[in-house]
Amino acid sequence: MRFSKMQGCGNDYVYVNCFTEDIKDPNELAKKVSDRHFGIGSDGLVLIKPSTEGDFTMHMYNADGSQSEMCGNAIRCVGKYVYDHKMTDKTHLSIETLAGMKYLDLSVEGDKVVEVTVDMGSPILEPENIPVNVSGTRVIQYPIKVEDKEYEITCVSMGNPHAVVFVEDTKKVDIENIGPKFEHHELFPKRINTEFVQIIDRKHINMRVWERGTGETFACGTGANASAYACILNGFTEDEVTVHMLGGDLKIRYDRELNRLFMTGPAVTVFEGEYYTN
Repeated sequence: MRFSKMQGCGNDYVYVNCFTEDIKDPNELAKKVSDRHFGIGSDGLVLIKPSTEGDFTMHMYNADGSQSEMCGNAIRCVGKYVYDHKMTDKTHLSIETLAGMKYLDLSVEGDKVVEVTVDMGSPILEPENIPVNVSGTRVIQYPIKVEDKEYEITCVSMGNPHAVVFVEDTKKVDIENIGPKFEHHELFPKRINTEFVQIIDRKHINMRVWERGTGETFACGTGANASAYACILNGFTEDEVTVHMLGGDLKIRYDRELNRLFMTGPAVTVFEGEYYTN
């Protein structure tokens, strides 16, 4: 199986071109290739497939083999992959995902994509659509008890579920301990991605993320969007925010008139190779 290892802000995935490769069991393959000792090493697996509605389809799987609806860092890399591998010459792409159609604008230098802006769509706030087992129309600074400590969460779906927790210092968060407890909390019927966010100023935030099915990752694109929007909802920042993560920065812009979020960030090919599945 031919593959590419790619990363966006350190959020790394194994990418497979399903125009030429036939993947029988992507859930199991995701677990194998993600293993950083016995496999390729990644946060998961991304399959690039044909689409009847858009230019391409992206399916992504977490390191534990579970499938997720969307990944903001991964979709930027999909844009780079299909352009750099000359599967398209378009710089405006429509990518079909389980979270709906997403639209990409590619920034090209020479003949390679270096940066991608993604129209991430409208944030989802209704608890039943995130989903969160909470009544009402929004979950904003909602109290939740985790390991005998009370936190406040603001919940947003970007096609996948996020709970944003505001903290004084992201470096002091014991994420390996409390991350799984948030992920599997009874409030979240489909588990949850949890972002721990520190406000720096009106235009900058720090973020660490515990991703469901993977653990702490260097970055999360949908999480950066959810975090920026949670900041805007709570009046903590302006409508344009730079999100600083362990693996790098993403620029998030909220268009109030359109009620849509736009994300701009890098996409990098690390290496390409062949993986023997037998």
